[in-house]
Amino acid sequence: MGAIQVAFFESLKNSIPSYSSLVDVVSDTLDISVDSAYRRIRGEKLLDFNELVVLSKKFNVSLDRVFDNQKDTVLFQAKQNDFNDNTNFKSWMEDVLAQLEMVASFKDKHYYFLLKDIPPWYHYFHPELAAFKFFCWQKSILFNEDLKDERFSILDNNYGHLEQITQKILKASTKIPTTEIWNLEGINTTLRQIDLYHDMGIMSSSKDTEKLYECMIGLVDHLEKMAEYGKKFLPGTLPTDESADYNFYVNEFVLGDNTFFVKINDSKVTYINYNVIYFMATSDPSFNEGMFRNLENLIKKSTIISKTGEKDRKQFFNKLRRKVQTRLESLYESF
Repeated sequence: MGAIQVAFFESLKNSIPSYSSLVDVVSDTLDISVDSAYRRIRGEKLLDFNELVVLSKKFNVSLDRVFDNQKDTVLFQAKQNDFNDNTNFKSWMEDVLAQLEMVASFKDKHYYFLLKDIPPWYHYFHPELAAFKFFCWQKSILFNEDLKDERFSILDNNYGHLEQITQKILKASTKIPTTEIWNLEGINTTLRQIDLYHDMGIMSSSKDTEKLYECMIGLVDHLEKMAEYGKKFLPGTLPTDESADYNFYVNEFVLGDNTFFVKINDSKVTYINYNVIYFMATSDPSFNEGMFRNLENLIKKSTIISKTGEKDRKQFFNKLRRKVQTRLESLYESF
C-alpha cells in the first residue's frame, strides 16, 4: 500500500504548478503539520479514506488510475459545462484559461497541436471574429435555445463581457513554447461557418461577412509573422527575448484531429478533442509515450516553415490567404 500511496503523491505532484511545494500543499490542504505531510508523501504513514478523497478532488487526481493495474485501460478526465446561458459559457472559457495558465506556470513546458481546425484562441486576435465563433458555437454546436432565431451582428457586441478573459487566454497561450502541425485545410471550418451563415441569412449584414473575412486575413498574416520569427507574440507587437518559441510545420498528407499534447517538466498529458469544443485529458504514462512517439514521427515527415524555409512559408500562407480573398472577391461582386 505504501508504494501505491507514493505513486498517488507523484501524480499529485505533476498536477500542481512548478512553483508550489508538494509538502506545503499537502500540509495546507489536510491541515496537518509539515512533518506529518512528509511522512504521508514518503509512504511511512497511510492516508485515511477521507484524506484520499480531499486530495483527489482538490487536485483532480484520479484514484482509479493509481489503483488500476490493467494495462489496456486508459482513464480520461473531462468536464462538460451546461451552456444554457452566457454565464456558463464564461465558465467554459475560465476552464480553458485555467488549463493554459497551469501549463504556463511550469518552468519546462511545451505544447503540440495536431490541428484540423485553427486553435480556438487564435480567433481571439480579433474581437469581431471571437464574437462570431462564440455565437456559432452556442447556436449551431451547443444548440442554445435562446439563439435559435437570432442572427449574428458585430454591432450587437453581445460578447463584450468575454473580451477580458479572451485576452488572458491569448497571453497565457503566448507564454508556452509551441509546435503546431498544419495542413491547408486548417482554416476551412471557420471559413465554412462564415459562408453558411451568410448564405442562410444568419448574418445581419453583408458588411459583417466582409469584416469577418478581413479578420481571417489578419489572422493568417499574424500567424505568418509568428512563423517568420519562430516566436509567439500578440498582434500589434513584436517578439522579445522572453517570447516563447513557435515551431510551425506543414504536412500535406495528414489532416490532424485537434489533438493537444502537453509536456510539463517530466510529465506528459494528452488532450483529445470531442464534440467540437470539448477536450478530455489523460496523464497515463504508457498512452502518452505512444502518443509522443507518433507526434515525433509525424514531425519528421513534415516540413518546418518557421524561421527557415522562407519560400515554402510564403507559398503556404499565400495559399491560405487566397482561400479568403476568393470569398471576398465573390462577396464584392454581389454588392
